[in-house]
Amino acid sequence: MEETIREYSGRKFSVEDISLIITMTQTYPKLSQLEIASTICELIGWVTANGKPKGVQCVNFLRILEQEGLIKLPKVMSKYATRKHGRPNLGIKQSTIINTIDTSEITTCGALELEIVRPGKELSQWRSYMSNYHKLGDPQVCGSQLRYIIKSEGRDLGCLLFSASSWALAPREEWIGWTAEEKAKRLHLIVNNSRFLVLPYVRIKNFASRALSLAARQLQRDWLNEYCYAPVLLETFVEPPYRGISYKAANWIYLGETQGRGRNDRHTERALTRKAIYVYPLQRNYRAVLKGEEPWKAVNPDE
Repeated sequence: MEETIREYSGRKFSVEDISLIITMTQTYPKLSQLEIASTICELIGWVTANGKPKGVQCVNFLRILEQEGLIKLPKVMSKYATRKHGRPNLGIKQSTIINTIDTSEITTCGALELEIVRPGKELSQWRSYMSNYHKLGDPQVCGSQLRYIIKSEGRDLGCLLFSASSWALAPREEWIGWTAEEKAKRLHLIVNNSRFLVLPYVRIKNFASRALSLAARQLQRDWLNEYCYAPVLLETFVEPPYRGISYKAANWIYLGETQGRGRNDRHTERALTRKAIYVYPLQRNYRAVLKGEEPWKAVNPDE
């Protein structure tokens, strides 16, 4: 058995693990810290239950090793490398975002805008923000989805992702009061706010709740333009230690907690953190639409 010489965030590291880390940081000094960390995670098997690299935890561990003088990390980049599928391609020269990111602290701003993220440099920038600053990293999502950059006066302040809703969510089903058949036909009319990031240099009072309120007013129209139908309900999950204060301030409704199981866990074998469930109706007749009593259509949420 390999001897454990270090332990961090529940992970034990052997001599071979530390040696690999030293080799990686010496061999690929031009990669970003998160790219190095993600690659190390894959090589030593430091991943989540879903198989995703624990990049954020690994970056923090690498910084501890750097403080101890064992390794030397690249500086945090203001220009972000484009990566395929969220992983570094070690054999291909990386392209970069042209714009330099201004990270000076922001305490006030003008009107907020939500800019839809398109493939190319915009998407690379959005993914860089998520990979570097969000606890859960850059997600791999399938199906209908919309990514936004939150802007004010030309500056990037945060990011949002809306994607497919959860398939099974007991408090939500009870709250809506629909049957399994009704859910199967109209689940696509619920959209999940699966990522919300406020960039770390933003210190604006009520910024998060303002951004959420703006998204609620804009999403129906944008989703209709992109996918030819309009959702009627938003949902999200808030994981401890966060308390969902911004969602409460934006008038989202608390429904209860998840069961602490993964999306594909059919046998209750994976114990995950229980998360608070919040929802936000995008129109007044959302329940009738979801149950099939009225046809869906995009409406002004203020009407």
